[in-house]
Amino acid sequence: MAAEQTATGYIQHHLQNLAYGKLPAGYTRADGSVLTDSTWTIAHSSQEAADMGFWAVHLDTLGWSIGLGLLFCFLFARAAKNATAGVPSGFQSFVELVTEFIDKLVRETFPHTNRMVAPMALTIFVWVFLMNLMDLIPVDWLPELAKVASGNEHVFFKVVPTTDLNATLGMALAVFVLMIFFSIKEKGLMGFVKELTLHPFHSGKWYVDIFLIPFNFLLEAVSLIAKPVSLGLRLFGNLYAGEMIFILIAIVFGVGVLGFVGAALLQMGWAIFHILVITLQAFVFMVLTTVYMAMAHNREDEHEHDQ
Repeated sequence: MAAEQTATGYIQHHLQNLAYGKLPAGYTRADGSVLTDSTWTIAHSSQEAADMGFWAVHLDTLGWSIGLGLLFCFLFARAAKNATAGVPSGFQSFVELVTEFIDKLVRETFPHTNRMVAPMALTIFVWVFLMNLMDLIPVDWLPELAKVASGNEHVFFKVVPTTDLNATLGMALAVFVLMIFFSIKEKGLMGFVKELTLHPFHSGKWYVDIFLIPFNFLLEAVSLIAKPVSLGLRLFGNLYAGEMIFILIAIVFGVGVLGFVGAALLQMGWAIFHILVITLQAFVFMVLTTVYMAMAHNREDEHEHDQ
């Protein structure tokens, strides 16, 4: 495929999601046709996807992320259902190993009582790992199958959900909402407000603290918002860069016999290294989420009174 189009076109095609959105009446599409009415449709070019705006839906990202989430639920539920007290099967041993490892890590990282955190950490780690794992499938295989299945030579089809900023920031936003929810639940609304306005600078005298509130709020708000933003961008950046390298290696396959051999060696080497990357990024996302949950449960005012 790389030999059939320019390198730039090849890269742009592989980095474009299968977008479904609304185009306005009178819009001139990529094939030259003009829409008579506002229409919800699948984008036929990157420009159409951009013109669909904020409400466009990335069908490939949603499909793969939901499908891999269901696969995780099915496999772990099956392992739990078929668990035996005797000699466990290989897959049962693997599930037990992962579960025990994450449970131990959560106990060390999260010194509070919340029965939701450990299952959430397990779900995040396995789900993100499975999404990252799609990066190891050769970049042309599934897009080519999508072309054959759809009958459209120009269909876009990205198979790594975590290379879509919408997916990673969406997960980070969910973590952010949980942080706010548990902060208010554990500390109360006023306790949460005090945390944002009376930290880190606090004199204990109201007529001094009232002048410190704007500075405290600015610092704490920036720190709070930076957590989900950095969480989503870190995962996206690492996986996007990895995907880009695989795409660049795929281009080299079309450059003669030597290029094919060299690209095969490069792809094998990068794939082996990338196994570490995809595992590490799933682990980091899970650990940071657990740490943020612990911070949401911390009662700083109680620590100050204890001192």
